[in-house]
Amino acid sequence: MKTLGAPDTTELAGGLESPSHVRVSLAAAMTIGKVPGRFYRDAKLYCINVLLTYDEGCHAKCAYCGLSGSRQTDGAWTDKSFIRVDWPIVPVEDIKQALRDGTCPHVERVCVSMITNARAREDCIRVVSEFHEVIPRISVLITPTIVTKDWLVRVRDAGADMIGIAVDAATPGLFDRLRGRGVRGPHKWDIYWRTVEDAVDVFGAFNVGVHLIVGIGETEEEMVRAIQRAHDMGARTHLFSFFPEEGSAMEDHPQPPLGAYRRVQLARYIINYDHGRADGMRFNELGQIVDFGLSPAALDELISMGDAFMTSGCRGATMENACNRPFGNCTPFQASIGHWRNFPVHPEPSDIELVRQQLKDYSLTYEVDDLSYDADD
Repeated sequence: MKTLGAPDTTELAGGLESPSHVRVSLAAAMTIGKVPGRFYRDAKLYCINVLLTYDEGCHAKCAYCGLSGSRQTDGAWTDKSFIRVDWPIVPVEDIKQALRDGTCPHVERVCVSMITNARAREDCIRVVSEFHEVIPRISVLITPTIVTKDWLVRVRDAGADMIGIAVDAATPGLFDRLRGRGVRGPHKWDIYWRTVEDAVDVFGAFNVGVHLIVGIGETEEEMVRAIQRAHDMGARTHLFSFFPEEGSAMEDHPQPPLGAYRRVQLARYIINYDHGRADGMRFNELGQIVDFGLSPAALDELISMGDAFMTSGCRGATMENACNRPFGNCTPFQASIGHWRNFPVHPEPSDIELVRQQLKDYSLTYEVDDLSYDADD
């Protein structure tokens, strides 16, 4: 992503909060015409991602999150970046107008993300209702800690058709250490998975997505088994690759090895689309995948298709993954050298050849260091 001008938030910050205002991702700001810029390989954003915003911020303390209440940054919470980029604050009405007037006719979905703030319960329902006036497909990335099953019914009735739940960590121990007692945070593993079950009951099978982040301390086997658990409950996995947020407790934690991420991507696709199961795969003593449980021909066909390595997200009217989040997991520089973690466009044949090599890479570290790369350069 190459931005041609930084978003001007001078007049937007300072007390402008949800439900009348939301933060939008830089990619969404470009898509609705708030920020000039262009995407690498002419990628398009098909889902407008918005985040509820409050002056006091998020009350959670997740170790890896750019929005964490424990993140050490200068300035107010509204000045914090998230996923490495600015999230300018804009009026909800401006986004609705862009969806109405043809500014972004390719957009097929809006995703409303909550934060851990008690005000978010009612404000989320209000914002979903507002967007439902202009677009039929609305996802909500919810905070299980502050919602109930009855609330899920209410947000569905307000217009949401899909739910996302950011479990993030693949094991209860990691979850507790990075999101719960280990950081004096409010979140609990059992509540998150119970909410997955409730959401499937309210919204239907595979209208729920479980977010999982590769590279925060789990093995490939542990991640694959978490993916299988979600699938068996009727939820698909939306997969992310860890990227360190400056000022967070994990700012010095490295990105996961590219080979590990590619193998988990392929395993996720195999499980989510019923080509195989975790218990049919084999792992080495380090928990790395050494056999996907498919014939060589079947595996080769799935790799050649390329879909397994694209962004996994909520579907749209014409595509399986409308929420394609360009550069949500890597820098433009990394993408340019073949290290695009989640492809927001269909991989080209040359991309697939690189992916084949990466799948065979069992390195334990990621060697490319470009974390200082500036997307504006």
